[in-house]
Amino acid sequence: MARKSSKSARKTAPGTSVVAPPPGGARKKPASADVAPAVPPPPQPPGPMEKTLGWAKSIAIALVIWIFLRSLLVEAFHITSGSMENTLLVGDVLFVNKSLYGAQLPFVGTRLPALREPRRNEIVIFDSVEEPGLTVVKRIVGMPGDTVSMRDNVLFIDGHPQTEPFVIRSPDTTDYADPRMRLWQARRVVGAPAGEYRPTLKNWGPVVVAPDSFLMLGDNRDDSYDSRYWGFLGRDRIRGRASIIYYSYDRQGILPLPIVTAVRWGRLFTRIR
Repeated sequence: MARKSSKSARKTAPGTSVVAPPPGGARKKPASADVAPAVPPPPQPPGPMEKTLGWAKSIAIALVIWIFLRSLLVEAFHITSGSMENTLLVGDVLFVNKSLYGAQLPFVGTRLPALREPRRNEIVIFDSVEEPGLTVVKRIVGMPGDTVSMRDNVLFIDGHPQTEPFVIRSPDTTDYADPRMRLWQARRVVGAPAGEYRPTLKNWGPVVVAPDSFLMLGDNRDDSYDSRYWGFLGRDRIRGRASIIYYSYDRQGILPLPIVTAVRWGRLFTRIR
């Protein structure tokens, strides 16, 4: 006689039904038992320390950018004397192109390759040959190897008089002699005994410009402390070319705050030649 299976032996109470379990034996929870996902807490505002660190980071980045621009690309230069009048006036503020002649890397002193070399009649910014830390602006008039002289306040290059429309002269200025002129020129004068050489403001030379050097003069020819007194300028001292006047004001303006009330509007963003 066949055995009855255990399943067939199960009995249910009258009036009830048997519900088959889902496959795998797992039971589905009712929808009411679902748990809602947790809501993350709102972000906390930064504390004083985090704010300070954020500001410090922003300032450090701005400082690095400023050092990069000032050292390698452009630099502002303020005109404080009348030695370059009327090309540059007291109160002019210039943009100096430092990359043209090869900018100097900060802190290490290494100079980057130049895009080109300085040229005659360009106005350049350079480190003083006499006073450390002083920056000077003058015009290049003598190139390496040139024979330069001045006769009756007229500049000669290799024996040829130069036309200089940018120069202003003062006929009433005394043609005085200065011992500082003779001190260096006597060693380089051509065609005259050093012991008899007596240079003056408007009559001097001829002298031959040394290699890798330049002879610098101011456009305000009779009121400029330049190469006539302190000699040639070495190429390594040139920092950049004066390119644009981006701001200018009259320091002798009659109203208060002349930097604002005495602006020379016609000179703003003019190219320097």
